[in-house]
Amino acid sequence: MTTMKFPKRYLVVILTFLSTSVCYIERVGFSIAYTVAADAAGVNQSSKGTILSTFYYGYACSQVPGGWAAQKIGGRKVLLLSFVLWSLTCALVPLDPNRVFVMVIARLLVGVAQGFIFPSIHTVLAQWVPPHERSRSVSLTTSGMYLGAAAGMLFLPSLVKYRGPQSVFLAEAALGAMWSLLWFKYASDPPRSEHPKATAAGFGESMLPIKGSQKLKLENGGSSVRTAKIPWKKILLSLPVWAIVVNNFTFHYALYVLMNWLPTYFELGLQLSLQEMGSSKMLPYLNMFIFSNIGGVVADHLVTKRILSVTRTRKLLNTIGFIVASLALMAIPIFRTSGGAVLCSSVALGFLALGRAGFAVNHMDIAPRYAGIVMGVSNTAGTLAGIIGVDLTGKLLEAARTVDSSLSSAESWRVVFFIPGLLCIFSSLVFLLFSTGERIFD
Repeated sequence: MTTMKFPKRYLVVILTFLSTSVCYIERVGFSIAYTVAADAAGVNQSSKGTILSTFYYGYACSQVPGGWAAQKIGGRKVLLLSFVLWSLTCALVPLDPNRVFVMVIARLLVGVAQGFIFPSIHTVLAQWVPPHERSRSVSLTTSGMYLGAAAGMLFLPSLVKYRGPQSVFLAEAALGAMWSLLWFKYASDPPRSEHPKATAAGFGESMLPIKGSQKLKLENGGSSVRTAKIPWKKILLSLPVWAIVVNNFTFHYALYVLMNWLPTYFELGLQLSLQEMGSSKMLPYLNMFIFSNIGGVVADHLVTKRILSVTRTRKLLNTIGFIVASLALMAIPIFRTSGGAVLCSSVALGFLALGRAGFAVNHMDIAPRYAGIVMGVSNTAGTLAGIIGVDLTGKLLEAARTVDSSLSSAESWRVVFFIPGLLCIFSSLVFLLFSTGERIFD
């Protein structure tokens, strides 16, 4: 009896899924631990917003360099290096809200290190995964973010309560170290091709840029492969690239505002304790995990069965995701119960994740050879959304506090949720008008 060999590309996808899970446990963990420590130290909302947004400055700086490094050195090595860097930073830095300079430097370092992760992952996936498996592979990998966030929201408040905020940092560093060991042991660069028609479809080793019609004759990629020019001007002037960029910005504006400020909304806006909310506080992220994978499977089904073209598939899922999310976001402050807030934020984040089967996989459709580079460019925009959104929300709440000292009224929070809601409508229109599923970069 013959046993079916487990394809190596599946193992690579599972490991990238675990990497995004661990990263988002770190991000959610920091916002939970820091919120508790900062509130205990009497730090105001505007200052909290500044520290919470510092991560994204570092993250923004390393997106495009991350794509470039992944293209030149290889996504596998860059991914390992970034994990080692941020895990060490978490292990070594004390969580003290009064030592502002130390907190800022630490969050910048973690941000820079994590900025290399997604461009590296997209380079690795573009090398390993054939086109008809792309939607569900990217969706599974990115859904790790939401499972990580859900796990963080479920377990870390209790860890903070019983072991103190610093324990979160140590737990995250341990997770990062464990993942690094797994990646070092099991990940590898792709062979010539693990799949028929690989080169024609634009993946396998040929994903590294090549000049003109030059064929890959060198084993394991030679120097001629790595010296090819990256078409920066064409990438930066491309309307389909900008359609991805705009949607990445909006997706992350909504995600980062909710991720960083939902704990504050539950605690101050609805006067609820995160510990007492039990498992309901993880539902928005669990919903993202589920819907992200539904989007990936549906998209691959529509494309593989030739029900819709790649372009129409991307536009359909992107539009449904963003329009439903916009309505749910704007409804959050209307409901004044934990159930209502959890339901609305769950629908909003779930459908945003569904929309990722539109814009987020589109990098690989239009530029499979430069997936890491295009991902770096669009994720820079997503990171700027984190900087702007998280910081602006702190300032809006500080301004609202002059009117409502406890921030418990719906009015205090309305603008916070309306901004991402309106951005969702605008972005879905941009994607409908300018995106394509055709390959535009050779």
